[in-house]
Amino acid sequence: MAARSSNDHDRQRIDVDFQRLVDSHYGPLYRFAMSLVRTEADANDLVQDTFLTWASKGHQLRDTTKAKAWLFTTLHRRFLEAQRHVSRFPHLELTESVNELPPVEPELVNQLDAVAVVQLLAQVDHQFQAAVALFYLEDYSYKEIASILEVPLGTVKSRIARGLGQLKDLVLKHSGLPGKAGRRSS
Repeated sequence: MAARSSNDHDRQRIDVDFQRLVDSHYGPLYRFAMSLVRTEADANDLVQDTFLTWASKGHQLRDTTKAKAWLFTTLHRRFLEAQRHVSRFPHLELTESVNELPPVEPELVNQLDAVAVVQLLAQVDHQFQAAVALFYLEDYSYKEIASILEVPLGTVKSRIARGLGQLKDLVLKHSGLPGKAGRRSS
């Protein structure tokens, strides 16, 4: 029982120390974050992420007098990571990417059966299946799919386009309509 009350006392001391750290440094960290990102939401996210990192790794800091410098350095690194991520994986709206999607003929849409299309999707190359399924069946954005599959945004777009091309060929072949898959040489 004595060990338990000692652990409870230590936890309370750590919680108080963490709260004191937040109270002391939140304002300056927030102002610094605002100077970097210029939006309240992004600044709040940076500061929150910084304190979350402190909560999980702050105990590793040997010299607690350097906590302020550690917090500012961590916040700046998080900002730089976010900037690199945005430049490598830009957010694009679907309306901006419409020209990259393959065209679909109206007569083909009229003959589509959802169950048959899902079965045909299983015949698409495995590397394309996930992106097509996440986009069309689960309504995820390109950015979300990139995050889920841990691939660049351009790769997601390419996989969706190629997967749709294969799926379209399979649907044409399955439906018997003339098209790339249904054409015969004379």
